[in-house]
This record gives sequence, structure tokens and C-alpha cells, in this order.
Amino acid sequence: MRRLLAGLATGTFLLVTAACGSSGGSSSTTGSSGGTTTVKVGIIPIVDVAPLYLGQKEGFFGKRGLTLSTTLAQGGAAIVPGVTSGQFQFGFSNMTSLMIAQSNGVPVQAIANGVASTGVAGKDFGALVVKKGSSITSPKQLEGKKVAVNTLKNINETAVRESVRKAGGDPDKVDFVELAFDQMPAALDKGQIDAAMAVEPALATMKLQGATEIASPLVDVAQNLTVAMYFTSTSYAQKNPAVVKKFQEAVAQSLSYADAHPDEVRQVVTTYTKTPADVLAKVTLPKWPAEANRSSIETLEKLSERDGLFKTAPDLDKLLP
Repeated sequence: MRRLLAGLATGTFLLVTAACGSSGGSSSTTGSSGGTTTVKVGIIPIVDVAPLYLGQKEGFFGKRGLTLSTTLAQGGAAIVPGVTSGQFQFGFSNMTSLMIAQSNGVPVQAIANGVASTGVAGKDFGALVVKKGSSITSPKQLEGKKVAVNTLKNINETAVRESVRKAGGDPDKVDFVELAFDQMPAALDKGQIDAAMAVEPALATMKLQGATEIASPLVDVAQNLTVAMYFTSTSYAQKNPAVVKKFQEAVAQSLSYADAHPDEVRQVVTTYTKTPADVLAKVTLPKWPAEANRSSIETLEKLSERDGLFKTAPDLDKLLP
């Protein structure tokens, strides 16, 4: 666990700034000018957060007096300390990282749904893939193999472990390595890793390279799994309830809009990733439901506890909205 917490702290330095709308400057507190409040949001450069960019573009945040200033990170584990330190007012993180933080007494609070699995095996936005021509055809064969996940001890590792388990293998014998999503296609193609647990758009890139999908780990966890949520620190939520409410409302409207406009989702992804048009055409979009699926999160909690990620179980009543 000490290694995990060190990883959370180290991950903060992996952040690189990218603007979404107006810049928020260098201050670590919420900025306000002319009735508009600028809030800093830590996110990951993946298709999951497309609704946030669409919401900014369509004015869903602006009409509520909010301007977003976004910072890109490798994974949710790196965003958590940024939010709790006040570097960001809001963040996007997978549920496992949020539950680990909450179980360790880190003051985080999920406030809005983020993204969900499609629930369809073989047609999900996240998948476990191997290189073209690989002899690996089942997750069971990953014992002793090198498998890439974007950050260790997060939802993707837990999900792959469940796929290995369901295939009759021992997940403790898998060699998990940490690699950013956008670095996975080259690493797989060069044979530096044996398999990768990727989400879009990296997944589509690898499939165009000939990669073969051997499992849909997020579906293996739960059919309609809540994969990630937007969150804030408990202190920020207590001190700024009006801003939090505006952010929640704007995110909810953005999620609904994204679900109804898939073509615009693909287009906006080009504004914060370097994804070519031919790859975007192949991208499998996730689901963006308005509400989190509590039962799926409870299932994920049990699996994470089985994998030894918690000293004490997280309090979902305090973590979830």
C-alpha cells in the first residue's frame, strides 16, 4: 500500500496542461471574473471525457457561469492528489482509484457520473488485446506474460484479473506493467508487451494494426459497469456547494448530449488527442448514462477487496452522490 500511495504522489508530476476553453492560470484556487468562475479539471486523454469537451463547446458550462481549464494525466490515480491538494477543483477517475483513496481516508467525493461500459462482450470501448499472430487466445494464457495497464492497481488491472480468473487462470501470475494508453499500440506492435488492456481511441489504433481481442474485461466485471466518475474534494464540496451543483448539472447535460450525438463525439476527440480520422471511424463509443450503477460498483469493490487493494473497505455511502 505504501508503494501505491507513493505512486499516487508521483503520478501528479506526470500531468501536462491542455486547455479546454479559457485557461485558468497558475492559481490553485477557483478563479472568478465578470460573473464567470473558472474551475480546473484533471482528466485523461481518452474518449471517456468527450462529453466534457462537448459540454464546453455547446455552452452547457458557460450558461451556468463556469469555464473549464483542463489538465491531462495518465490515469485517475494521478488526478486524485491533484484534487485533494487544491490543484484541481474537479477530476475524472476510475472507480477503483476513488475507492482506494476513500478507504485510505483521502477526502474525495464522487459528484457526477463519468462513463460506463457498453455491457456487450466484443463490442465494448475497453478490451484486452494481443498482437496480430500471437499464440495467446485466452486470458488464461497470460500467466507469466507481460500485460500493460495505464496505471497499476486501478480498474483495468482489476478487470483483467477477473477475465483471467473467469478463464481458469491465476491472475497473481500475470506480470502487470504500467504504460500510458497512447504508448500501448507501439509497445504491442514491437513485442515489448504480450497484451494490453486499452480503451478508446488506443484500442481502435491497435485493432487497425491487426491486434486481436481476447476478452472484454470491463464486461467481465459487471454487464453495465460504471467505469469512472467526476469527483471533488470533500472540503471543496462543503465550501462551494453552488459551484458543485452547477458542475453536476452541466456534466449531466453533457453526458446526455454525447449519448445522442456520436458523430460529434468522434469529432471532438480530435481536439484533445492525436487520433487520425480513419481510427476515429473505428472507435467503439462507451455509454454515458445520467446515473451511476451502484450495484456494478459494489461488484467492483468486492473484486478489488479480493485483490488486496483495501486495508478497510471503502464507505460507498460517503463516496457516491
